[in-house]
Amino acid sequence: MARTITALKVQKKNAQRINVYLDGEFAFGLSRIVAAWLQIGQELSDEKIAQLKAEDAVESTYQRTLHFISIRPRSEKEIIQYLNKIGLDAGIQEKILERLKAHDWINDQRFASQWVENRTLYHPTSKRALRTELFIKGIDQETINEAIANYDEEQNAYLAALKMLHRFRNLPSFQFQRKLYPFLSRRGFSHETIQSVIQRLWDEIQTENQNCAETEETKEWK
Repeated sequence: MARTITALKVQKKNAQRINVYLDGEFAFGLSRIVAAWLQIGQELSDEKIAQLKAEDAVESTYQRTLHFISIRPRSEKEIIQYLNKIGLDAGIQEKILERLKAHDWINDQRFASQWVENRTLYHPTSKRALRTELFIKGIDQETINEAIANYDEEQNAYLAALKMLHRFRNLPSFQFQRKLYPFLSRRGFSHETIQSVIQRLWDEIQTENQNCAETEETKEWK
């Protein structure tokens, strides 16, 4: 049984959706993209209405997924978990994944590279920890290996320790090591790397203190 479109109105709370009225009554809402070709006076069969609703389900979820991945980069596994959480029909989920891949929104190589870069900048950690994190995100071993191939573990341990140095720089040697060691260990760095970094930082502090003392002594003689 065909029904006639009698009104098409933009939703008050969401300008990207259109309310469709059939035979003078509200029938359903559609995204602007799906409703783009509808016109007042157009007749819709039951089959066409079902098709429009199915297209809207895909489009609406696709837009929600785009918002999900706009918050931060996501791996393919994370996106699939998100779609599973929504409770989508398998066919709709597949269409969304295909569309995301076609527009290069799913790219695990890029994701892994960005993850490692982010860790280097904001939360330096060990290669072992990175491997675990990326594995949990669903990244395959070959891609993980490529992402961390040039990752300088000792330099990142040094950068991590620098973020805490202001707390410990005035401590005696033993306490200095006792504080920094567990901090770096929790980030997955090896014993050898930790010891090397602690010694490097301690030597730098001693050199800095010595230079400051010599500067003060020079000022007193002037």
